[in-house]
Amino acid sequence: MYQIDAYEYSYLLVTLPIMWLIYYFYLRWKRKTQTNFARPELLDSLSPNRSKFKPTLKVILLSLVFVSLILALMNPKIGTQLETVKREGVDIVFAIDVSKSMLAEDIAPNRIEKSKRLVSAIINQLASDRIGIIAYAAQAVPQLPITTDYSAAKMFLQALNTDMLSSQGTALDSAIDLSGTFFDDQDQTNRVIFLISDGEDHSQEASNAAARAAELGIKIFTFGVGTENGAPIPLKRNGIVESYKKDLEGEVVITKRNQQVLEAIAAATDGAYQNGNDTQQVLDFVNEQLKAMDKKEFEAKKFVSYKDRFQDFLIIGLALLFFDLFLFETKTKWVQ
Repeated sequence: MYQIDAYEYSYLLVTLPIMWLIYYFYLRWKRKTQTNFARPELLDSLSPNRSKFKPTLKVILLSLVFVSLILALMNPKIGTQLETVKREGVDIVFAIDVSKSMLAEDIAPNRIEKSKRLVSAIINQLASDRIGIIAYAAQAVPQLPITTDYSAAKMFLQALNTDMLSSQGTALDSAIDLSGTFFDDQDQTNRVIFLISDGEDHSQEASNAAARAAELGIKIFTFGVGTENGAPIPLKRNGIVESYKKDLEGEVVITKRNQQVLEAIAAATDGAYQNGNDTQQVLDFVNEQLKAMDKKEFEAKKFVSYKDRFQDFLIIGLALLFFDLFLFETKTKWVQ
């Protein structure tokens, strides 16, 4: 197991393509200048020991030095001690709507990004609960099974997008039924589904699915994103809006948050509905609900000790830099 201390330094890697682009234009300028000065045969006779490969090799070495130093700045750590610890918590499954209607921008930056940020904020305030993630549109697909690995959960969360499922629509019943299969502990007294959606339901079976979940002892808390006034669904290319989604009659589709559907689902399982547009309100609500629930004790393996590994990358970078200093641009005699 590993972790990174300073992810922000990873942005320095974007300078590598810039470095190679500058080197490419430098080579073009150099060759053009040399061609204007003399023919290639004459240049070879004027500098017979000039290596054609070593200048590029030096740039490659400098690039590796740069990457090594950036990795050292990021300070990767490797887990060195794994222990089994006792934890108490409830089992939570996040069911996140990834249908095209979640692209509507009636809540900034859009519904899907707002949902992901909301779930991330909830995970940040959890302590020892187990969590799972599913994504759904016209069908539901599992993303992350029940786990205590919050870092993995955030990684899977960031990968969610509206293009991950080819079949479109919003089948809330499918999301609820699949979420119910995630609870693998028969002794867990509190099983919770956090369903994040705009409430548009194309299956009309959500109430029946909620009733089935209630029979399994599952509580569903729903969080609605979007506004009741609604917004069109933008169709973008390279981040630029080209048009808006239209129906069969050529009219622009306006997607609205359906609060009534989400309230009915929550009520069927003795849960509750919250406006997902207000992040702080949701966090306070979730904290209050989880505190009131009985916690189930379980065992989980956890790395309790990490060792810094930045030294390895620093040594590699300095060694490559030292080698580069003694790498001249003339031909190597023993190779000749």
